[in-house]
Amino acid sequence: MAGRGEAKQARRGLARRGVAWRGAAGRGRQSNSRLTTLQSQQTDTEIIMSKSISKAATDEVRPGQISPPNLRRVRVTIVGTANYVANKFSGEAREMMAKKQAAGSQAKKKGEARPGKDFDACYRGSMHTDSAGRPGIPASTFRQAMVSACRLVGFKMTIAKLSVFVVADGVDVDDGAPIVFFTKGKPHRVDSYVRNETGVADIRPRAHWDAGWESDLVVEYDADTFAQSDVVNLLMRVGKQVGIGAGRPDSKQSCGQGWGTFDVSRVVALDPAAA
Repeated sequence: MAGRGEAKQARRGLARRGVAWRGAAGRGRQSNSRLTTLQSQQTDTEIIMSKSISKAATDEVRPGQISPPNLRRVRVTIVGTANYVANKFSGEAREMMAKKQAAGSQAKKKGEARPGKDFDACYRGSMHTDSAGRPGIPASTFRQAMVSACRLVGFKMTIAKLSVFVVADGVDVDDGAPIVFFTKGKPHRVDSYVRNETGVADIRPRAHWDAGWESDLVVEYDADTFAQSDVVNLLMRVGKQVGIGAGRPDSKQSCGQGWGTFDVSRVVALDPAAA
């Protein structure tokens, strides 16, 4: 009986070892499967990296592949459909600020009388004029507005900044900013109620040009980026949806006053050699 019992225990031990061996074999198969999968993934990754490197090598700009700028010009006549309102930081105001900053702590003494505001001087100072007194609109105003209008059509603003430029007619007598002259319209003074950035109420005289004002813009553009029709359509969107000057629809401080809008009335392509 004892012999038979020992034989049974031996058989059970062998059976358990067999199960263990089968488990080890299964784990071995699983390890081999994982190894195969990892090797396959590694191979796929190497293929992708190889393709990326090949593409990058193909996309490299080689000497002689960069073409010169393909710049063209177009003249666009615009007619104001609302008032244009100038809002220049006058040269007189800059001079007063510079004197105060130069004086330092001596700039303001207790009990010192505050000089009265010269409304006519503020009105004149709100305009951009050249050395001969001819008024105009900052050329950068139109360029910034065209770049801003690119948001409406999903075009990259960073590309537009490098592709459209406005040719100036003159420069501002105070700060040298490029300006585009009015071809029609006369300014008149309007005293507006405003709030300064500090929240203090103020009366600010500004130069207004009534609706019907006109200006001729010469726009230089990269013809590899924009067609002439793109430039004209951008200006049309500026006139209807963005605006220029103070109180424009695209004002940074508010929704604007509806000022600074215009229509495109005439388009003339300029020969690149003659422009």
